[in-house]
Amino acid sequence: MKKTLLLFATVLLSLGACTNPSNDQKQETVVSTNDNGQAAIENIMTRTSIRQYKDQPVEEEKIDIMLKAAMAAPTAVNLQPWHFIVITDKKVMEQLAGNQPSNAPLMIAVCGDTDKTSMPDGKGKLPDFWVQDVSAAIENLLLAAHAQGLGAVWTGVYPAMERVANVANVLNCPQNIIPVAVVRIGYPDESPAPKNKFKEENISYNKFGGKKE
Repeated sequence: MKKTLLLFATVLLSLGACTNPSNDQKQETVVSTNDNGQAAIENIMTRTSIRQYKDQPVEEEKIDIMLKAAMAAPTAVNLQPWHFIVITDKKVMEQLAGNQPSNAPLMIAVCGDTDKTSMPDGKGKLPDFWVQDVSAAIENLLLAAHAQGLGAVWTGVYPAMERVANVANVLNCPQNIIPVAVVRIGYPDESPAPKNKFKEENISYNKFGGKKE
């Protein structure tokens, strides 16, 4: 709840920036913004995959926030080539889970919409940048879930075409709607420690293999 309030505080601070505050108010705003920035970093660093959930539904307000966060993701040429299918029907969720049973009370299928990949000037279509756009939306969704005290896990679909076909069939997706992932969401019933994935060997400077000066 604290993290959610901090996120709302950031929005309020942004709105406040439209006024003309005094020097004292400006200093106070800088400090508050830095605090919220730290909260955002903490949210990223402490998020981890959750696969076991309490028998508790996810509130509509929290679903709306996750969807708004997902659609705030960066998108090439602002094409927004995504579509979200919110799933609460247990039968549908069982079909999607397949041989990976889940007790998640909510699933959101995040899909690419290939009808939304045409260039604004009408000169052809972008390459498969929609995959990057949708992936960014999924990450935003995961972070918004964590910020609201929820747990979630990204279960991949695309580019495993057999999975794509199965999920599309269950969800009655038209040809232009391509499932990229099904995100399972709920209140955590486990507390796995976040993994430290930072490794110096995965970093180069200026060119591949370049060392930090």
